[in-house]
Amino acid sequence: MTRASSLAALALFVSPFISLGAFAAEAPVSEGDRWWKHIEILSSDAMEGRDTGSKGYETAAGYVSKELAALGVKPMLKTGFLQPMALRSRRIVEAKSSVALVRGGQTLPLVQGEDVMLSARQGDSGTVEAPLVFVGYGLSIPEKGYDDFAGLDLKGKVVVLLQGGPSNIPGPVKSHFSAWSERVKVLKSAGAVGFVYLQNPKLLELPWERMVAASRNPTVLFADPSLNDSGGMKVAVVTNVAHSQKWFEGAPHTYEALVALANADQPLPKFDLPARLKVKLAIESKPLKSMNVVGVMPGSDPVLAKEYVVLTAHLDHVGIGDPVKGDRIYNGAMDNASGVAALLEVARVLREQPQKPKRSVLFALTTGEEKGLLGSKYFASRPPVPITSMVADLNLDMFMPHWPFTSVVAHGKDESTLLAALSDVAAKQGVRVLADPEPDRNLFVRSDQYSFIREGVPALFFKFGYTPGSEEQKLFKQWLAEHYHAPSDDLSQQPVDREGAARFITFLTAMTRAVADAPDRPRWNDDSFFRRFAKPAAEPAKVPAAKP
Repeated sequence: MTRASSLAALALFVSPFISLGAFAAEAPVSEGDRWWKHIEILSSDAMEGRDTGSKGYETAAGYVSKELAALGVKPMLKTGFLQPMALRSRRIVEAKSSVALVRGGQTLPLVQGEDVMLSARQGDSGTVEAPLVFVGYGLSIPEKGYDDFAGLDLKGKVVVLLQGGPSNIPGPVKSHFSAWSERVKVLKSAGAVGFVYLQNPKLLELPWERMVAASRNPTVLFADPSLNDSGGMKVAVVTNVAHSQKWFEGAPHTYEALVALANADQPLPKFDLPARLKVKLAIESKPLKSMNVVGVMPGSDPVLAKEYVVLTAHLDHVGIGDPVKGDRIYNGAMDNASGVAALLEVARVLREQPQKPKRSVLFALTTGEEKGLLGSKYFASRPPVPITSMVADLNLDMFMPHWPFTSVVAHGKDESTLLAALSDVAAKQGVRVLADPEPDRNLFVRSDQYSFIREGVPALFFKFGYTPGSEEQKLFKQWLAEHYHAPSDDLSQQPVDREGAARFITFLTAMTRAVADAPDRPRWNDDSFFRRFAKPAAEPAKVPAAKP
C-alpha cells in the first residue's frame, strides 16, 4: 500500500475542488519530479484505485480539472471540464451461476475461477446450452482473403477460438479484426450464440489468478444501448491455460497440438467438439455515472484554431479488488496516472512557450478505458466540437518510463502522414523510431486511440521503445508479470526513470506542436486499411498567404 506524498496532497482529498495552493508551493527540483508529483497524488491510496464511477475517480477528476484550469486550459462544455455519461455496471453472481461440459451423456462441471471465467459483458440471466465448434483464431478478414468461418455452420453454436492470428496479416489490421466489436459482429451474423476464448501461453500478459481477480470487478456498459457495440452473444467464457485440454477430450486435436501449430504459424484446423456447453448465468445490474475531463488550449491562428490536436490519456484504473499480499488498492501509477501526469506537463510547457500552437490543443482525460474504452468512445461519439475538426489523436497509456528514453514505438505510424512529423521530431531529439516489437498483443486497438480511429481521426499511441530479446523487453515482461493490474503498480515500484519521463514529455510537446503548426492537417495514407473510416471533412482551413 502506498502513502500520500505530502500534507498538501492529503488536504486535497477532503474535496476535489479546494485550493491547490499548498501543493503548488512545493517547488519540484526537476521536470521529472514535477511529473512524479502528479502521480503521487493520482495513485495515492486515498484515490482508491480511481475505478470508473467511484468516489476516488471523482476526486481524481476534480484534481485534474483544477490543474488544467491553472495551466490555462479552458472548459468547453456546458458542464465545465466534466463530460458526464450514464452507464450500467454488470456483475456475475458466481454462487448462482455455473458452467459445465456435457459429453457422452455425462456432465463435467467446470469451476469458476479455476477452470474458466464467465464474462458479464455478454448474455442475460438464464440458461444456455449449445454445441461447440473450434474455429481457429475466429477471424474474418475479407480484405486479406482470410476467413476462419468459411464453410462452417455456426447457427446456434458456441465457437471456440484461440488467441492470436496468422503472421502474414499486418499487425494493425489483425488488431482491428481481433477487437470484440468486430468479432461479435461476424459471430452474430453467422448465428453463433457465444464464444469460448482459449489463451495461448506464449501471449499471456497476466497470471491467471490476477485475471480472475479482475473478472470479479463489475463490467460496465453504456446505459444507452446504441453505444454498446461489443455485445449480443448469450455467453462468453475465458479458459485457464492449465485446464484448456478439458475442452478437447475425445476431439481429433489436443489443445497443446493446436498451440504448437499456432506458434509455428501453421494453419489451424476447424472441427466440431464432441461436447456441448451448458451455462447458467445470474447477472446483477445497476446504474452508474462517470465523466471525462475535457478542456482546450485555444490556438493562436485565427483560421487553424478551428482545428484540434487531441491529447488523450485515461484517468481511470481498476479500483479496489482481491487482496495481494494484504493490499486491496490497485493504485494504477503507471496505468495510467503516468500518462495523465505527462499530459498535464505538456499543458504546462505549452503555456510557458512564448508562441502558442496555431491549432487548438484539446485535452481529454477519459473514464472507463479499463472497462472497454468507454470514455473515449463516448467523447468521439458525442464530441464537443465536430469530429471532422479533430486532425489527430496522440494517446498515452502506460508509456512505461522504466529505462532511458532513447527510442519510441508509435503504434499507427505507418497508417498516416503523422509519420513525417514523428520522424522529424524524433531525429531532432536523437530518438529512434522502432517498429511494433509484439504485433500479436493487438495494442493498436487496446487503448483510447482506437475510438478516434473508428471515427476517422489519424492517431498515434506511444510507448518507450524496445526490441525483441532486449534487456528492456525483459524488464517490461517482468513488469507485466509483477505489476500490471496489480496493487504493486504503486509509488514503491522500481525502476522509474524520471529523467526519461521528462525527455518523453519534451518529445510529446514537440510532436503536439509539429502537428498543430503544420500547414496541412494529417491524413490517412492511401494504402491504409483505416482510411475507410475517414469522414468527409468540412472545407479545410486555409491559412492566408503571407504578404510580399
